[in-house]
Amino acid sequence: MSILHGQNVQEIVDFRYQVIDVSSGPEVARMMPSEQPPKIGESPPSLAAIAPSTMAIVWTAPSFSTIDGIQSRRQVPAQRGDRDDRGGCMILRSKPSFRDILFAVNGSILPRIAPRLLAIAFISVLAIYAAQEHPGIFARISAIPFTLIGIALSVFMSFRNNACYARWWEGRRLWGELIIACRSLARQTSTLETDDRRFLLQGLCAFSAGLAAHLRGQDELKAITPWFDLGTASNNPNLTNAVLEQIGKYCLTLMHRGRIDPIHYSVIEQQIGALTEVQGGCERIAYTPVPFAYSLLLHRTALIFCVTLPFALAGSLDWWALLPVLLVAYTFFGLDALGHQLEEPFGLEPNALPLDALKRTIEREMLALLGSDDLPAAIKPRRNILM
Repeated sequence: MSILHGQNVQEIVDFRYQVIDVSSGPEVARMMPSEQPPKIGESPPSLAAIAPSTMAIVWTAPSFSTIDGIQSRRQVPAQRGDRDDRGGCMILRSKPSFRDILFAVNGSILPRIAPRLLAIAFISVLAIYAAQEHPGIFARISAIPFTLIGIALSVFMSFRNNACYARWWEGRRLWGELIIACRSLARQTSTLETDDRRFLLQGLCAFSAGLAAHLRGQDELKAITPWFDLGTASNNPNLTNAVLEQIGKYCLTLMHRGRIDPIHYSVIEQQIGALTEVQGGCERIAYTPVPFAYSLLLHRTALIFCVTLPFALAGSLDWWALLPVLLVAYTFFGLDALGHQLEEPFGLEPNALPLDALKRTIEREMLALLGSDDLPAAIKPRRNILM
């Protein structure tokens, strides 16, 4: 379906349009009487002649049904855009309260960086004892260079974290597109015979399960087998792609046997192509890490900065030096660890994408469309962690 505002349509072949009053907003749009379609080869009238500026023209493509051996057409109702609202191993928590800011550990990066913080605290204590035993030993170490280095380190670390978050968000967007493509393909095959539709929808479940296992380095064949029999294709080096190949061949066979027409096949093939693009995008993220040299440079710089900072502050702040040293170490080590987690969006660490929950969404919806009442349970967060 396409909504066209203020444009002339040059070629519309055997399509119908409806005029919708959108002056009161899309939620309360009024459907106006349907018009007759233009004849084949003729240009439809200008949209301005059909409706004023407060109207929108909705073109709906026909779908086909057979009644007593006669092929008839019915209009497909306008569908709202598919949305995926599911949130991997992902931490799900509301906005932190003041108490959470002070004491929350679950969902925090603190457990991951605690050993390094303890090491920095131990070094700080040694520096303070040395400054007390030998006053003036660190007098020549100024804090000004640390200020300049700290600013530069913060900027470079923010660049890396932005790159890591972009990878994480692209992975989430790709899995959202996967869910949309599965829903669209299921809707476009609603007129097929039950066995044919079951093969295709179970193939979609196998594809999503295989892709999740593929991205996490798990056993693809084990994930695909409950949904799909690959047969001789089980030796394929890319089993997830083999599932799509089988689905494509099956649809091509349906067209050759006259059970779907070429136009219907082309529409289905577009969704299969979308699934291929999703797999390729996910593999690009999984197999192309952030350059190691860049990450290593930041790791070393942050470590050297936090290790040497206590010696610059111990002489002037005494035991108070622990507070700024640990705060700076928590910030730099925390950002570094968080970037490492976001860098691998398909992993199993906290803040990774909830692939199990996303593929379970596809499984439940596809089985429901097949009329199954025995649906697998939806995956719920446990201790604010969604797998």
